Amino acid sequence: MSAPFEERSGVVPCGTPWDQWYQTLEEVFIEVQVPPGTCARCRCHLQSRLGGREILQGKLFDSATADEGTWTLEDRKMVHIVLTKTKRDAANCWTSRLESEYAADPWVQDQMQRKLTLERFQKENPGFDFSGAEISGNYTKGGPDFSNLEK
Repeated sequence: MSAPFEERSGVVPCGTPWDQWYQTLEEVFIEVQVPPGTCARCRCHLQSRLGGREILQGKLFDSATADEGTWTLEDRKMVHIVLTKTKRDAANCWTSRLESEYAADPWVQDQMQRKLTLERFQKENPGFDFSGAEISGNYTKGGPDFSNLEK
């Protein structure tokens, strides 16, 4: 099980009019289509435009560690943004990329929360493979808290 959990289990993407985003316990990934031929010298700002098109503008849904985020340009047509969450646990499921825009619909939010809860179980139990598992019951806010049970 050397591949990361999201590679083995897939991701739950949330589409917007101009991009898609998904998340893991620790990071939020944003993929933005840009005009073909966009060069790496173009200026990208979190609250600005790229080639006259708004990329991101507004307050993020939750906090991210500023000096751990990355922007990369792939094949001169897609910008990949990786934001590292400051709260890295299954209870911190972003339901929207920005605070007041682009919220995932309720079904996608539910699937994201299920995925983060399974990822939490995987992290807590590295000898098991939860990548193909299904979950039901109490999985909101990261599922039940077993931390105070005796081992």
